[in-house]
Amino acid sequence: MTDSAVAPSACTTIEEVGSTGVGALTIAFLVLGVSTIVFIARVGSATAQKRYYYCSIFICGFATMAYFAMLSGQGWTAIAGCRQFFYARYVDWAITTPLILLELGLIAGAEPASIAAAIGADVVMVFSGYMGAVSVVTTVKWFWFLIGIGVFVPVLYTLAVTFRESAVAKGSEVADVYGKVAWLTIVLWIVYPLVWLFSEGFASFSVSFEV
Repeated sequence: MTDSAVAPSACTTIEEVGSTGVGALTIAFLVLGVSTIVFIARVGSATAQKRYYYCSIFICGFATMAYFAMLSGQGWTAIAGCRQFFYARYVDWAITTPLILLELGLIAGAEPASIAAAIGADVVMVFSGYMGAVSVVTTVKWFWFLIGIGVFVPVLYTLAVTFRESAVAKGSEVADVYGKVAWLTIVLWIVYPLVWLFSEGFASFSVSFEV
């Protein structure tokens, strides 16, 4: 990676991702790449589930490209504190998390308005996280963080309550499938603001741990 092209002039050295982080990026890239291929292979024989496969293809496909970019030294810049910041993740999240919400909403049979509202809040959340990460003024950084949390709560509520109610109305089989996928998503997504807090926020975690 070339530091001089992207680093702020005040930075003489940059805290970059280490071997552990590179290993994690590699594993994620391979898993997502294989998953994309599997979904592509299965979509042809799918019938009623075809739309779910298409969502999964693009979710895994975009994520694969984002991880490839990070793994190959692209999609990053140096932020305040001379810390390596992978903005490629936010490009990834801006595309894949709305698709995840769309897929979960389709599985649950939720109303289009509820799905659209959740996606809108999610996009604001990702944008706020990005703006907070690149902010150099502390008060501005935490203002963006609070906005992100403010719209994150309705997204979680939609997944845990609104979509779930729609899934239950469609029967126990749909409710069971939705419940497993939705709660896994909720648990994983709750981790993200915690990692942001101690990475882009307080800069307590190393770049490798953050990755």
